[in-house]
Amino acid sequence: MLPEIIAEIGCNHLGQMDIAHEMIKVAAQFCKVDVIKFQKRTNQELLTPEEYLAPHPNPANSYGDTYGEHREFLELDLEQHRQLKAWCEEWGAEYSTSVWDLTAAKEIASLDPRMIKIPSACNLDFELLKWLAGNYGGEIHLSFGMTTHAEEERIIELFQKSGRAQDLIIYACTSGYPVPFEDICLHEIERLKAKFGRIVRAIGFSGHHLGIAADVAALALGATSFERHFTLDRTWKGTDHAASLEPDGMRRLARDLRNVSKALTCKSQEILPIECAQRQKLKRNVDE
Repeated sequence: MLPEIIAEIGCNHLGQMDIAHEMIKVAAQFCKVDVIKFQKRTNQELLTPEEYLAPHPNPANSYGDTYGEHREFLELDLEQHRQLKAWCEEWGAEYSTSVWDLTAAKEIASLDPRMIKIPSACNLDFELLKWLAGNYGGEIHLSFGMTTHAEEERIIELFQKSGRAQDLIIYACTSGYPVPFEDICLHEIERLKAKFGRIVRAIGFSGHHLGIAADVAALALGATSFERHFTLDRTWKGTDHAASLEPDGMRRLARDLRNVSKALTCKSQEILPIECAQRQKLKRNVDE
């Protein structure tokens, strides 16, 4: 199975459609990713009044006087997401979105993407999960960052009872921006595969680390879907840019994952055809 590479633009478009369009073109054509993913929030529904009116915890990254204003500045409406989907298809990639609340889920489901993502922050919103399991027919991708083992089991049980577990892809994930290497915890992929691999569709890896070496290791450990934040410039204002890959990093990630995926096989026969000439030329002490 070839790996699926997902470039998460998220809100790294800075709330500007022209930047989002350029990022789609670069991710699809230069980086050659499979899926380009955004985020959708209904901020008045998702945030309490206190959270909405509070200042951004890091004012240097804020696009408004309050956290709510900041989130609204970066939010794109449904028609804009419809345009994003059209651009993704025009440039040869699939469109997807992480949904953070029920209203956002209903809106994005109306666009009929092949996959919808549940971020780690929202994976215990069982009203949201139940609605998607009962009303959305595509793949449901879900990250397990900040989640206990007991909570994981509750989530999986919900999808089993809904008859949708085989449409579920779960992601090993550490929620940090960026995550130091000692906290990536790649063996979580093996744990999830051993515990849920026969129940769900596949195991993925959602990384917020630096570089691309850990992703290749995740492939070797059994992950098949790979999600990384994507930006055109890691110095741009915002919390996700520092933990994102720039275009050349995303391009190399897609290249390396696909190449290593081809290499993760056993020999189809004891002596491969490519070895025959070398065997005749170099092999010593062979009893023919």
